[in-house]
Amino acid sequence: EEDEAALEELLGPSPLAPSPLAPGPGAQRIAIVHPAVKWGPQKSPLTTAELQIAEAVALVDTLQNWTVLDKTILRTKNPNKKFVFGKGNFQVLTEKIKKLPHLTAVFLNVERISSLTKKELEDAWGVQVFDRYTVVLHIFRCNARTKEAKLQVALAEIPLLRSNLKNEASQRDQQRGGSRYIMGSGETFLETQNRVLKERELKIRNALEKLRRKRALLRTQRRKCEFPMVSVMGYTNCGKTTLIKALTGEAGLQPRDQLFATLDITAHAGYLPSHMAVIYVDTIGFLTDLPHNLVESFSATLEEVAYSDLIVHVRDITHPETTLQKATVLSVLRNLNLPSHLLDSMIEVHNKVDLIERYKPAEENALAVSALHGHGLEELKQEIEKKILTATGKKILTVNINLEGPQLSWLYKEATVQEVEVMPEEGTARVKVIIGNSAFGRYKNLFPSSKIFIS
Repeated sequence: EEDEAALEELLGPSPLAPSPLAPGPGAQRIAIVHPAVKWGPQKSPLTTAELQIAEAVALVDTLQNWTVLDKTILRTKNPNKKFVFGKGNFQVLTEKIKKLPHLTAVFLNVERISSLTKKELEDAWGVQVFDRYTVVLHIFRCNARTKEAKLQVALAEIPLLRSNLKNEASQRDQQRGGSRYIMGSGETFLETQNRVLKERELKIRNALEKLRRKRALLRTQRRKCEFPMVSVMGYTNCGKTTLIKALTGEAGLQPRDQLFATLDITAHAGYLPSHMAVIYVDTIGFLTDLPHNLVESFSATLEEVAYSDLIVHVRDITHPETTLQKATVLSVLRNLNLPSHLLDSMIEVHNKVDLIERYKPAEENALAVSALHGHGLEELKQEIEKKILTATGKKILTVNINLEGPQLSWLYKEATVQEVEVMPEEGTARVKVIIGNSAFGRYKNLFPSSKIFIS
């Protein structure tokens, strides 16, 4: 009960100032501004400014009651300077923003802006200014369902709270002419608030660690049952949940056509062509330039992938940036330090092929599917089965059994029975099974006289 009470406190509002992104329940009318880098290392070779601003629009459209009033692409040499743009461009942009009717915020489509830049821009434009970090974090906050996801969002908020705190402290210093000590405690305002923030961060990390240990226990129990695990991964909104629903037939899964609809690891049971049971794991989607702190906060969710037997990488092949999306996913997977065999055996799935006439994958080993219409699913299941058998060391065997003994019921309980051919005159049967190494060892110990034929 004490743990639950502490958890509820952490999931409540921060003890400091309100959330850095607290637009409230009302409608937001947004102007999106994308700083397009002309040249240099910050210019992405895999995308265009038009596609980047289209993704920013998709992020805003994900949020209920948020509307895009205007979108602007503006050239800049260096988006890291105080006003992001050159003097002339900034002046033109400011005039345009001030003329927009009933504008409530500007979404500057960069990963992070400093608290100083944020303040300067808000003073110049007279409305709130958000960056990708705050918008994506707000989407996460709206979509978080479980305690773990909510804690991860709270952890990802810490850098923003810390940034706000520095800004607030510097404003106090300017107003009062230097730092003031609080009630003779010997601590400045900034030091006190920083201490509170550090304590909150530590509590959140401890709570997440407890949940991680609990998940590790569940994982161990799953391993005992020898259910193979297939992690389904991909760029956000590529159709992962729809594909899992098609592979498992799970009616309760309700895919949503929006970014970051899935924030939590969810597990779903399905069957392969040989009737072998597998667990499909649905994971959080990826995003280009997903801020580092957000990735770190959700690493506990992604760590489950390292314990998979197989990864299925789903791509929305109709998306104009599908190549960049693939590079983003592979980059994140490499940074997770996954076992090399997992990356080498990964299956690439090209989804939504029903929207492209006579589609054929350019990649040699990719499988073309339509999760929505069921096209290509049988071939995918067969490929998953082949890779799972290799990864888990499971064997396909045929065994001769005595029908009067307990062998058949034991095999049904401990292995995957595929076929049973009964020979009534002999009182025996030939049973084709898929069986794991440990179960196979137990079978040989229990029934040493049984004849075994390896397929």
